[in-house]
Formats: sequence, C-alpha cells, structure tokens
Amino acid sequence: MTTQEQNKFSRRGFIKTASLVSGGMIIGFNFFTSCDSDIPLEVIDLAKLDYNEFNAYIQISNAGKVTIFSPNPEIGQGVKTSMPMLIAEELDVPWSDVRVVQGKWDSDNYKDQFAGGSEGIMRAWEPLRQTGATAKQMLINAAAARWGVSPDECHAKEGVIHHPSGKKLGYGEVVLEAAQLEVPEGLTLKEPKDFTIIGTEKHNVDNDKITTGQPLYGLDYREEGMYFAHVMRPPAFGQVIDTMDDSAARNIAGVVDVVQFDNKIAVIASNNWTAMKGKKALNVTWKTGSPLESTDLHNEKMVEILNANVDSKEFTNMRKDGDVALAFTEADLVVERMYETPFKPHNCLEPMNFFAHVTDEEVRLVGPVQTPEWTANRVAKLLERDINEVKLEMTRMGGGFGRRLYGDFALEAAEISNLTKLPVSVVFSREDDMTAGTYRPAMKYKMKASIKDNKITGYHVTEAGITDNMYDLIPNFFPAGSIPNYQVDVANYQSNISVGAWRAPVTNFHAVAEQSFFDELATTLRKDPVKLKLELLDIAAENPEEQRLFDPERFKGVIDLVVQKSNWGNPTEGRFQGFASYFCHNTHVAEVVEIEMINEKPVVKKVYCAIDCGIVVNPLGAVNQVKGGIIDGIGNALFGELKFTDGKPDADNFHAYRMIRMNETPDIEVHFVQNNISPTGLGEPALPPVGAAVNNAIFAATGRRLTKIPFQQYFA
Repeated sequence: MTTQEQNKFSRRGFIKTASLVSGGMIIGFNFFTSCDSDIPLEVIDLAKLDYNEFNAYIQISNAGKVTIFSPNPEIGQGVKTSMPMLIAEELDVPWSDVRVVQGKWDSDNYKDQFAGGSEGIMRAWEPLRQTGATAKQMLINAAAARWGVSPDECHAKEGVIHHPSGKKLGYGEVVLEAAQLEVPEGLTLKEPKDFTIIGTEKHNVDNDKITTGQPLYGLDYREEGMYFAHVMRPPAFGQVIDTMDDSAARNIAGVVDVVQFDNKIAVIASNNWTAMKGKKALNVTWKTGSPLESTDLHNEKMVEILNANVDSKEFTNMRKDGDVALAFTEADLVVERMYETPFKPHNCLEPMNFFAHVTDEEVRLVGPVQTPEWTANRVAKLLERDINEVKLEMTRMGGGFGRRLYGDFALEAAEISNLTKLPVSVVFSREDDMTAGTYRPAMKYKMKASIKDNKITGYHVTEAGITDNMYDLIPNFFPAGSIPNYQVDVANYQSNISVGAWRAPVTNFHAVAEQSFFDELATTLRKDPVKLKLELLDIAAENPEEQRLFDPERFKGVIDLVVQKSNWGNPTEGRFQGFASYFCHNTHVAEVVEIEMINEKPVVKKVYCAIDCGIVVNPLGAVNQVKGGIIDGIGNALFGELKFTDGKPDADNFHAYRMIRMNETPDIEVHFVQNNISPTGLGEPALPPVGAAVNNAIFAATGRRLTKIPFQQYFA
C-alpha cells in the first residue's frame, strides 16, 4: 500500500472507523463551541490554554493551538509522539503548536486500545492521516463559507487558511462553523514528498517530564487518602496456603488491614515501605497443591518431545511442503542440531503496580497496562460489575515487553480495594516482579536439513515448548517457498509455571536457532552465508505463494544494505563478523555483528542494522527503538537464565540474574531502507536476529557452534 490514498469514508465511516486502527483514532466528532479570536504572535504555554473539543481526540484552542489525545498505551515505543504526528501532518499545523495528552480508556470512542505486536503505527497509518485531512478540509470549508468563495480556492498551511485575495483565518476562528458542516468525502492524502512532519526527527513529547522527575508512571500516582498494598504470593509454583498468622503484621504502625484472597495475602498500609514490612512480618506455611516442577524435569520433557514421532497426537503440524522424510532418505548429507533457551523474566525497570478504588458507584483504575480494554472487562467480570461502571486511566509505563499485557496486577488491586473498600495501590517489589510468573517460556528446537548435489533439499523444524508454542504465522516466514521439502511441527509440556509474551514472542529465540543453523549450513556447503540467503530468496521470488509473508525483494534489499554498510567479509583486524537476517512483525531486518575475543570471552563491539519498515514516521524515535531491540537481543543471547527448583525460581533479583550492562552496549549503526511503502512494525523486529549474528561471529572467532542460551555459560 503506497502512501497516496484517497479518503473513501462517508460521514458514518468517518465516525466509526475506529475498528481499523489500533487505538481507535477515528472517532465520533463531538463538535464543539468556539469563540472568534486573533491569533496571538507571542509564545504561549500550550497547557494553560482553553481548548474546544473538535472530536474525541483533537481539541483546538481559540488561538489555533491543538491538543491531540493519544489513546494508545505508551510503553516507551514512542506512539504518544508518532501517532499524533500522523494527525498533525494532514491537519497541517506546526508541531510546535501541538500539545499531546494521554487519553483514557474509552470504549465508546476508541477501539483496540492496546500496545503489542508492533502494530500501532501500521494500523494507524491511513486512518489517523485521514482524520487529520478530514478535519482540515472541514475547517477550510468553514472559512470558504464565511468568505463566500469556493473551498477549492483556499488552502491551509501551518494552522492558517488562506485565500488568493489575501484573506486568512486561523483554525481557532472557524471552529464553530466547521462543527455545523457535513463530513467531506473523497479526500486525497498527501504524497510523501509533501510531508513536513512525518519523516522529521521529533523528540519524545514526555522528555521534559521524564528528565525533571514529574509524575508520569504508575509508581508516581498519588491521591488524597490512598493506601498501599504488598501481596504475598506462593514462593513456589504449585504451592497453596496452609496456615497464616498475621498478628505481627497487624501490630506494625501504619498497617491498616490484612486480607486473604485467592491463594494470596495482601497487607495494606499507609505507605509503601510499611506495607512491604508488613508482608515480611506475615507467618505463613505452605503446602503442595500441584507438582513442584524443576528445570531438570522441563529439559527432560522437552527432549522427549523432540525425540518423539511427529505424527503422534501430541504434535500439531504447522506447515508441510513436499516430503521431508523422502528428502532425508535421498540426501547426500543430513545436518541436525538442537537449540535450547531457558525461561526469562521481563525485568521492566518499573515493577508491576496498579491503583484501584472500588465504590458502590464505580470502579476506578489507574496505572500502567498494555491492554486497558481487556483488563477493564476482566475487572468487571471479577467484581460482577457492569462494564460501564469501570473507569480506567493509563499512565506511562517504565517498560512493558509483553509483561503488562496480562493485567493481573490490576485485578489484584481491584479485588483488594473491593474487599477493603479503600483506595489502594498494589506495588510489586523487585523480588515479586521476578518471581510472580508470566515468563518467556523455556523452549527447544530440533532443526534438520538435507543436502543433495550441494543444495538444501529439505528442512524440518520441531519445536518443544513449556506450555506454549509458536503462533501460526511463523511457519510462513523464511524459508517458506525457498526449500521444496519443508515441515514445521510443534508440541508442548503443560506446566503450572505461568508463561506469556516476551518482546518479539517466540521469534526472539526462533530467529537465533534458525539463523545459527543456516550459518552452519552455509559452512557445510562452503558458501558465504550472505550468498546462501540471497540464493534462497531468489528461489522464493520464483515461487510466489499466498501463504508466504515476507517479500523476497525487500529482504534482499536489507541484506544488500547491511553488507555495504558493514563492509561484510572485511572486518577490522582483531574482529570477527557474524551475519543474520530475519522477517517478523511485517518488517525485514539484516544485521552484522562484530566481536572481539578479550580474555577468551566474546565482547560485542559493533552492530550494523539495515531495516525495511516502510516510511519512518519519526526517525529519532525509530533509531531508539531499533537500538533498544538490539541491546535486548544481545542481552537475551549472552546473559540471563531463570531456573527452577521444586517450583521456586532460583533468582529473585539482579544479584542472581545477569542482564546486559551499560558498559557492554556496543556501537550500533542503524540504516533504514528509503521507500514510500506504508509503515510496518518497529518495536520488536530488530531483536530476534541479533542473537544469531552474535553466535555466528563467535563461530568465526572460535570455530565453536553454540546451541544453548545464554552463551556466556560456554565461557565461564
């Protein structure tokens, strides 16, 4: 889809196109009142102006300044900046005249308010621009009607409507008239060459508040008379409460209540520190309610799965092209590897937290969550309340990475407030955050390829996961259409340890395994890994199919770009290069990593990344997203491993759980393919391939093929 598109929306469509965009940005025009006013020339504090509602997410002041409400949750991915940029572009207002405000959860006016899957800008691209263009045209039409001229004779620029006669009116002067007009149809959106905001670097709209410590995050939230709760949860998965003595906790000054709910105990106090002390004073004994599982058991079960017959009922076949069994039988050589990754916690900088105040009149919720609508609906169901009684406000999040998709912390806050009838903020300690569950699942892959006449003729992927498996799109990524005999089978072991999405779900390890394996195949075939990938993409291009999700030509484009920028094959003396490329979240990425071996350990020094995500809305924010994904991916590959003993995590804080450190962050170059294609995902795609590129660089340096994450264990 190219960027120049005609607006085919009727008035009804303009009001109801929320379903087309993550965040429901095109929403009912609740037209407003306004007063005529000259446009002041002096610099004004935008936050102190009186604004008139233009629709559910645009307000225009009498001075022509614009407030844009950003309905989607902000977790650091930058949508609070980039989504309003789309509206401002087509509305034709100076970015300096725009104030951005976080919207509340509002199911009447916004749909699909969530953050996940790197889909926000991709879904919003056309609808948000259409809303800005439509609003601008209505303002132009109002000015033309006042002047008694045709709207075709007028144009708008930087918040002012102009006529060739020299007449001009600011947006704030024609708001009232615009409110009375029909919604225009058949509008043509701008071409990329005419963009003045999209494609320019804009600083995060919250930068000043973040750097000056103003309240933005859930942990910052305060209101008069609120209390804090810390929750004791089972120390091991599979345990349940046996006995509980809360007398010592209740005797601590400031503790106001202790309540038991589900299989948990909450201590409520006048401040956070006292609630934490009260929880530590609880005397609780636990008994076994379901099996207490350990990492050794998980590894054993996953290996059993990988060694089982994939035709058995435990397996789900995800894709089957040709006959891999026959290809293996007829092969000159069969290459097989098993790749393994452990559980991983999310470790958001801001631990989980949420505020709730349940009264007879309403359920009021405030905090950081990626899924406000789903969370609100579950709270309503839990408390047996009408959904219209649930009000949810979103704060900025100090990291999400999938952990804040689940909203369990909000449900805890709502239940505790309902039991105590107090306004309560539930706060996780770092230990709570790391041990309470919803981890990236442990997973293993068996990858097997057949080679005949120096060509790859068959490829079979078998996946074994704890509780979870890959989603159904992944088998249609590379190498779909490149290898004639290709099969993907998955199975899992159901555990009582809770698992969930972790930045770039499944692909964060699938890419490491796949691209490490194809690097080994290239070595076996005595080919440069870049050359092998390009050959396979040529085959895919010659065999178009509906199922395949990647674009071979765009894929080749990022590979060519990273080869050029990294001077592939000619590393600086003392450095070793590794290459990997991957497609996910509708985006093509290629990366080259350079490492040095220092004290016989790999040290990542440089990363080159080429990425095709279509039009880049905010280059500054985009580079930050890519760099953050790469750093996460390196840390994921090299460090961090969560094991279990009898249901209990072996690590509960950073002294026992290794993460990448600031001084281990390499120099990163990011290069975007320039085109006029509609934007695709960006928050996650840079993460998956970098672990494989690190692994392949380690092979170049040492001759060792590493198959188990974290790689640091090989160099202890």
